[in-house]
Amino acid sequence: MEINQFSSKLLYEATEEFAKLPGIGKKTALRLVLHLLKQSKEEIQTFGNTLLKLHDEIQYCEQCNNISENSICEICANPKRDHSKICIVEDIRDVIAIENTHQFNGVYHVLGGIISPMDGVGPNDLKIDSLEKKVKDGDAEELIFALCTTMEGDTTNFYLYKKFHSFPVKITSIARGISFGDELEYTDELTLGKSIINRLPYETTLTK
Repeated sequence: MEINQFSSKLLYEATEEFAKLPGIGKKTALRLVLHLLKQSKEEIQTFGNTLLKLHDEIQYCEQCNNISENSICEICANPKRDHSKICIVEDIRDVIAIENTHQFNGVYHVLGGIISPMDGVGPNDLKIDSLEKKVKDGDAEELIFALCTTMEGDTTNFYLYKKFHSFPVKITSIARGISFGDELEYTDELTLGKSIINRLPYETTLTK
């Protein structure tokens, strides 16, 4: 959409900003802007203030790198969770997907990405330091690989396996009930829940 298609420069600029969001095309962006225009001033202020607070107050958990409002996220701070079982995921969307299954009572470690040479992402770009400390300190009894079933996800799994397999820690992977190329957030809760419950020793997946 060009600016000369709009009756208002502000409408055009707002649409352009919404269109910068992932998965939002120009037409969808315009619908969102027009929807906001129908809202009351108070609702718009609440919407804007929430975005500002999100930017200013969100931080990353010192223990697992999950998004949090505090230095330690609610999951890591929960004494009822099994802190010896650590589920390794790519980002917060995977944490939410697994939590929705209600089948895992351990904690998480969010890598903040996966190894992808094509995208210029290497092992040093991932958040691994706090996980490595837990393993070296003997705080982890099991590492559960729960990355997407893509070449990049498998490469990241293998890198982590090589890094940690010499330590006295059990290394497992969620069962491959999830199709190759699938991302956890798009997997139905029943399938994902079963994959977590029926996880396998990671070594057995190397022969398949």
